[in-house]
Amino acid sequence: MRATLRWAHSDLRTHRGEALFLVLATAGIVASLLLATALFGYATNPWQRVFTQSHGAHVWLHTDKAADTGKLAGLDGVDTVAGPYPTAAVTVSARGSRASVELRGTPERPSVGRPPIVSGHWLDPSAPNGVVLESRLARALLAEPGDTLTVPGTARELTVVGLADSAEPRYRPGEQPGLVWALPSAVPDPGGQVIGLRLTDPGDTSYIVQRAVTVLGSGAIGEVSTWQQARAEAQGDNRLLGQVLGLFGLGALVAAGLAVHGAIGTRIRGHLRDLSVLKAIGFTPGQVVRVFLLQHLAYALLGALAAAGLAEALGSRIPGRLGDAVGVWQGLPGHTVALIVVPAGAVLFIGATTGLAAWRAGRVPPVPLPRPAATSGGRLSGVSRRALGVRIPPALVLGWHTAFTRRPRSLATVARLTLPLLLIVVAMSAWTTIDRFHSRPEQVGLPAALSVRADAGHSEQQTRALLERDPGVAAAYPGVETAALGPSQTATIALRGLGTHRDPYPHTLAEGRPARGADEAVAGQGLLDLLDARVGDWVRMTVGDQPLILHIVGRSIEPENAGRVISTSLDTLRDSDPGLRPTLYELRLHPGAEPREVADRLTAAGDGHLDVHTVANPADGLSPLRAVVAGLTAVLALIGLIELLTAIGGTVREGERDLLALKAIGLSPRQITAITVTATGLTALAAVLAATALGLPLAHWLIDAQGRSSGIGAGIAQGPSALLVVPLGAAAVLCAAALAAVPAARAARRRLADTLSAVA
Repeated sequence: MRATLRWAHSDLRTHRGEALFLVLATAGIVASLLLATALFGYATNPWQRVFTQSHGAHVWLHTDKAADTGKLAGLDGVDTVAGPYPTAAVTVSARGSRASVELRGTPERPSVGRPPIVSGHWLDPSAPNGVVLESRLARALLAEPGDTLTVPGTARELTVVGLADSAEPRYRPGEQPGLVWALPSAVPDPGGQVIGLRLTDPGDTSYIVQRAVTVLGSGAIGEVSTWQQARAEAQGDNRLLGQVLGLFGLGALVAAGLAVHGAIGTRIRGHLRDLSVLKAIGFTPGQVVRVFLLQHLAYALLGALAAAGLAEALGSRIPGRLGDAVGVWQGLPGHTVALIVVPAGAVLFIGATTGLAAWRAGRVPPVPLPRPAATSGGRLSGVSRRALGVRIPPALVLGWHTAFTRRPRSLATVARLTLPLLLIVVAMSAWTTIDRFHSRPEQVGLPAALSVRADAGHSEQQTRALLERDPGVAAAYPGVETAALGPSQTATIALRGLGTHRDPYPHTLAEGRPARGADEAVAGQGLLDLLDARVGDWVRMTVGDQPLILHIVGRSIEPENAGRVISTSLDTLRDSDPGLRPTLYELRLHPGAEPREVADRLTAAGDGHLDVHTVANPADGLSPLRAVVAGLTAVLALIGLIELLTAIGGTVREGERDLLALKAIGLSPRQITAITVTATGLTALAAVLAATALGLPLAHWLIDAQGRSSGIGAGIAQGPSALLVVPLGAAAVLCAAALAAVPAARAARRRLADTLSAVA
């Protein structure tokens, strides 16, 4: 054991840089995996916690006032019913901000869907105008208990007495109204009612919804929301961040394992005599294997412990969503287990790859075998000899020969170097895709920058003229948005009528063609998946009590409502309802116009009749991904550097046996150095070309697959431009050549005695 420790200590002093790189790479990998675990827990558990605490309903049905909802309590599979509660759609204003809300008349704090109070208190009959706001809505309005809300266009005032969490679909400006609980007396003129169903088996949600629609009649139901939809919305971007971190963390772990395997294999080839001496003085094969294994396990364990300690101590202090995720994750029951299992799994994986390479060290014979007289690279090919004959520089020809003649070993080196570069290309594609959402939103389903809702104070012509009068507005598209029941009547979809046949709305199409004729529509990927439909199909839906049949002629990129959107023109909807008035206007702005400034001007010009807000960009919630991508790129670059140094060391050692022959044919030390530098540069170039050729299609596939799963749809991926890829590849090749220059020059100037010793 003493001799083993002394040899390990000597080896560590010789390879300090490699040991440091392995520790840092392991720390980065384990940190990314721990952050991915935290984000996955943060994505699911907050919603699940609120749902459990509130004894949430699995289904919420919005119906008209005349619906006999009492029948639903007797349905098989329904455990408990919440409501029915009267509802009214109103607009409230606070501190200059406005929001569309659902005012829900609740006589007492319900037992099902019982919102947990986070600030203030529940409704009090002694304060008839008191309301409780859903916490996300309160953040949008900057409202706190004690604040007063006004209802524009009326003299009504509502006093905020409390804030509460809710497991129902969250507030989204312009898409999903916020939730406001009030006493029934504060809802004097309800427009409908809502009832919640808590089921005995949540897996029967679709069946129960279908039964409820059958009992009440499709015309009585305006909107259906389920617990699956609410959970998916709550997970949202956090789950995507977790998937990105997990994917790159696992990829980096594999790359690190392969890098360690290659490093040990190269060291074994370069120290065959040392290993033979160890065996000659009494080391058993098992002891030799344990030396390598324990040494690299110690590096991996040190990096894993450092990452776990930093994540535990400083993770919650990371700014933004990552810090919030770690803070929540640290309070979850499985936190301690994950903090142990993730680093342990990484260490064991690195140990497994180390063991495979160390096993080869244990098989080295005690008596070193004589090296073959011929170079291991084989003879020069005919093409190489002819190239030397036409005065192509010997360094280029012999460098190519050194890099690619040893086929299995060369391919393995290129493959190990390609993997981290490939993941860097994928990370760059993710970065440029996020930039595309911000720089060219019209290409990813966001042609309009502002959405305006107008009350009945202005006619359609007056409102449109007012909007288009602003110098920043390029076009104003009138439209309506309403909830509709799908063919199976088990889920609610968003039906939009935007633009007219004369002035069509510029949908971003990924497939098919625009909807130009009557009864034609375009649909998002989420709706196609929900209805199991495709472009070219006719779909039937129910709007109120009226059936509507539309022909899907294209697939649009729909970032909103999980892609469960079908869009047609306003004229098509007016064919079945001639008195239909537009309730919203989508505004396309001139290039360079600032949405916030235009929104402020329109709000002032509307004199209280316009509700203007910016269109939500899904990339806004992915801003932490930029820092994640940058950090992972640094970790991958570190792993690539380890593999590059390993390849350089192997090339220099393999070239020692050819050094005398190269000097004998008249090559100078500078030319011999150039051979190693050229071989290293060509190896790096091959890895860069392979990573680019494989990474760009892989990145498109991964990003589009995520788009399809989220409902946005394929077609959002954007690869990095050539102006970014080419300099990056050139930098990688030049860096490889620069790193190889110093050890190659040192080897080329070795003394004759040292060279003879290496060859012997």
